[in-house]
Amino acid sequence: MDPVTLSLVLLAVVICSLGAGLWIFVGLLLTALFAFLVLLGFPVPRIGSILTPVILKSVFSFELAAVPLFIWMGEIISGTNLAAKLFSGLAPWVRRLPGGLLHANVGGAVIFSGMSGSSVAATATIGRVATSELIGRRYDPSLVYGSITVAGTIGIMIPPSITLIIYGIVAEVSVAKLFAAGIFPGLMLGLLYSGYIFVRSLINPALAPAQQDAYSWRQRFAGLLGMAPVLLLIAFLMGSIYGGFATPSESAAVGVFGAIVIARFSGGITLADLYRTGMNAVLTTAMIGSALAAAAVLATAIGFLHLPQMLSEAIVALNLSPMMLLLLLTLIYVMLGTVLDGISMVLMTVPIVLPLLTTAGFDPIWIGVYLVLMVEIGLVTPPIGFNLFVLRSITGVPIGQIALATLPFFALMLLGGLLLSIFPQIALWLPAQI
Repeated sequence: MDPVTLSLVLLAVVICSLGAGLWIFVGLLLTALFAFLVLLGFPVPRIGSILTPVILKSVFSFELAAVPLFIWMGEIISGTNLAAKLFSGLAPWVRRLPGGLLHANVGGAVIFSGMSGSSVAATATIGRVATSELIGRRYDPSLVYGSITVAGTIGIMIPPSITLIIYGIVAEVSVAKLFAAGIFPGLMLGLLYSGYIFVRSLINPALAPAQQDAYSWRQRFAGLLGMAPVLLLIAFLMGSIYGGFATPSESAAVGVFGAIVIARFSGGITLADLYRTGMNAVLTTAMIGSALAAAAVLATAIGFLHLPQMLSEAIVALNLSPMMLLLLLTLIYVMLGTVLDGISMVLMTVPIVLPLLTTAGFDPIWIGVYLVLMVEIGLVTPPIGFNLFVLRSITGVPIGQIALATLPFFALMLLGGLLLSIFPQIALWLPAQI
């Protein structure tokens, strides 16, 4: 069987499994067993002897310890009023710009991302705070919905990013370097979104009516003071990692403590809240850990099939340039984003895509950032785009209207991918300084 057909067969098994409503880890595991039993013809005892060490190695990873802690930190922060403080703290500084408070959407999402590590959390929290406020001030609904939906995706690019941790574990790449690599691309995307809002509002001021609110300098700096706990915690988290004082996992533990302190002085937090947020983190971590184990099993099966080598040889035979290969993979990821969630995309494709791109000369750190950008695109791609459903649940607006509002920003995400491809140092310069 040729490598393209083999890849399509495996992909079809995964998609059919997930489409049947099976959990992610079950779909991946069934695909791996299909490969071992049907394609390779391995006997069951041999499969068992292969899988045991693979599963144990995948889940007993020190880097994986950071995942539940960062998720718990994000859960705690999402229950506070910090998102409202971020929005109100940025509002006085951007209200006179073309686009006005829409820039506070983007800026708030970027900053909040540095606390939550989750695009869904960033979209939901900023969306609850900003949507009714901006619609009430007669801002153009398409710019409001579009900016909130895509700005929330930055949550998986700006560290601490759960998706980057998962990629780092699967690809065996330094999580600290991946965190550093995600900072400038995340800021770049935020600037692209704000730049688009600026230009649209400059051309048609009616899209973002001028606000009559007057702020004194004292009020402006008081707003910044309200943001100080968030900024200090982000600075402490990143500083402890890159200053060499803590690993990402150790930093995550301190982050949970900082989140509890901030929550205590931002409206209070009870033991029941800690239990509820902790259980949410446990459930999410169990889902991720089981999916990681199944993905490791699938990667092992793919290795026995020699699929990465065959695909590499097939790509070389096509004489595709690195950029053409990247364009082809981008189109594939956009299509996958219509039916799969981000974690599934990373776990399914890294075993195949990583050797292809490294063979073509791409840096594994850069590949991680590229994959996260593809996942971001998937988060706003109908019909599965999770951020579309998150905003719909908050606003009650039809999913089609929200999807239409995100189209210009979707194009900006693709532009961000192009810039990242032409100027890879956007992602690679900062990790090189560590």
